[in-house]
Amino acid sequence: MYITELPLASIEVGTDRARDLDPAWVEGLAGSIEAQGLFQPIRVRPNGEGYRLVLGYHRLEAFRLLGRETIPA
Repeated sequence: MYITELPLASIEVGTDRARDLDPAWVEGLAGSIEAQGLFQPIRVRPNGEGYRLVLGYHRLEAFRLLGRETIPA
């Protein structure tokens, strides 16, 4: 597994997600990430010019909520 920092804008989230986004979970996760950092990078796969999210929808949205521009993937 290779870990790199990817721009949030380059990551596409499909509409066929297994789990719906829970805004309360995103807020709690954002607080945890702010205090302790991200322990598990998200997983993506190449998709044209960017990437498609495979795992880590709540983590991705927590980074957006925090105003971050990149995320470990």
